[in-house]
Amino acid sequence: MKQKPRKLSLPEQGSMLISEPFLNDTYFKRSVVLLTEHDEQGTVGLILNKPTDVHLNEAVEDFPEFRVPLYFGGPVETDTLFYVHTLGERIPGSKKIAEGLWWGGDYDELKQLIHLGEITGEHIRFYAGYSGWEPDQLTGEMKERSWLVFESSSEFAFSENPSLLWRDVLRNMGNEYAILSNFPEDPNLN
Repeated sequence: MKQKPRKLSLPEQGSMLISEPFLNDTYFKRSVVLLTEHDEQGTVGLILNKPTDVHLNEAVEDFPEFRVPLYFGGPVETDTLFYVHTLGERIPGSKKIAEGLWWGGDYDELKQLIHLGEITGEHIRFYAGYSGWEPDQLTGEMKERSWLVFESSSEFAFSENPSLLWRDVLRNMGNEYAILSNFPEDPNLN
């Protein structure tokens, strides 16, 4: 990981939430969440660093053969498929969320591009479910010091080793945050 993410004071579409090491939530402990929407109606995001043991074709019927892992995007609508990609408008209806990152788009066109071999796992990630916050809910969690906010990039969204993403992002951010990356998951075992 080469890029040093810039710390942001407030969440915005396309930014990342990095959970504080003390956040002891079943879903969000040591998570990195890419915010795909953030406005007065609330916030939607996808957890970037929680791959499941299930491959896409095991979970989704009537989909071209595409051997990629399915990620846990969050606890809301876990029976629904979401995707983030770098393909831009090659998938009609995609929504740009940050430089080089797009969300969703025409599902049938996506399947066709995969069938034709024009998309690889380097271009796209699939998520079961999403993470969501009501208006002002995330602001409250920020005041409780549950999250750090940083700008994102495709480098983070498509990390080659997602299980180390939380630690790697913190280490890459400099001394103050590198110390947090070494905080044990269970301080009682220290």
